[in-house]
Amino acid sequence: MRSSRWTLIVFLAGWTWTMPTVQGEDYAEFRSRELRCIIGNNAAQGDHRAGYNGIFHLSSVHQPEPVFVPAYAGLNLEHVFDGSARFVDRNILFEPRNAHMSFKKVDERTAELHQPPTPVMRMQSVIRFRLVDPYSIDMEFRCVPHENVFEGGAFGIFFASYINSPLNKSMYYLTEGGNGPVWQQFCTQFHNHDSTVKHVRDKFDWTFTPGAPTFLFTNISPVRYTEPFFYGRFKNMVLIVMFASPEGIRFAHSPSGGGLNAAKDDTNPAWDFQYIVPNCQIGKEYGFCCRVVYKLWEGREDVLKEYAAYKNTVQSIK
Repeated sequence: MRSSRWTLIVFLAGWTWTMPTVQGEDYAEFRSRELRCIIGNNAAQGDHRAGYNGIFHLSSVHQPEPVFVPAYAGLNLEHVFDGSARFVDRNILFEPRNAHMSFKKVDERTAELHQPPTPVMRMQSVIRFRLVDPYSIDMEFRCVPHENVFEGGAFGIFFASYINSPLNKSMYYLTEGGNGPVWQQFCTQFHNHDSTVKHVRDKFDWTFTPGAPTFLFTNISPVRYTEPFFYGRFKNMVLIVMFASPEGIRFAHSPSGGGLNAAKDDTNPAWDFQYIVPNCQIGKEYGFCCRVVYKLWEGREDVLKEYAAYKNTVQSIK
């Protein structure tokens, strides 16, 4: 694999940002006014290990430390699952991370990952990332199930983001309160315990085969969310994940999904989400859109402003 390097100097609000740009057949670097990220398929790149896709690296002019664990990734297509017990086989559980996935640099702001129908779950998918000034990344996911292999006729898609040793491992979202929505702090006690949060109108319940293994997506929290977004804190920054619609979207959390931190004195959490399709039709396209905002922390009112702005963007497109 060949890669090219050159130096790019960015001057922004008094900041001087100088570092090499990376590019190869399986990944490339992308920049907006405030963000630097590397997006790629399941290939290795520097400290990033093979078997993880999506956003290898995400940093800001306001915070040089990467928010995602360098060896892993953010918005990583992790699982395609159903209610069967077949996922005791880790090769099937992590099939999207192991199966062939191609990378395409569409333009200076846009990347596309394509995975042909996978060997076992027979799911084809396309993920498109686009950087939006000054500090956002829009993601569009589309998938097509090619064979009727889903037990119970439903499938789930799981995306994982491994967070790089934040002092606060919690995700925050809005839930129902007595006099309107209130903020919910969500930090599970241990892995695979009350891990998944459903929307208040999400009525679908999985029927898992007896003897099926326990995973984040099999463990449901009693608490529900009301608006399709969550955020988490990293140093002086905030990472906000917002969805165009709550349909099929579930949040998930693990306090240790990202393994031990670099100092080996704590664990890296995972701030994840799922996309659930009950009663799927073979050959039909499914999908969702979301926006990731990574910016300076300016309080919860600012988070709500970002969410309102995204909702207006989605409505204008419709």
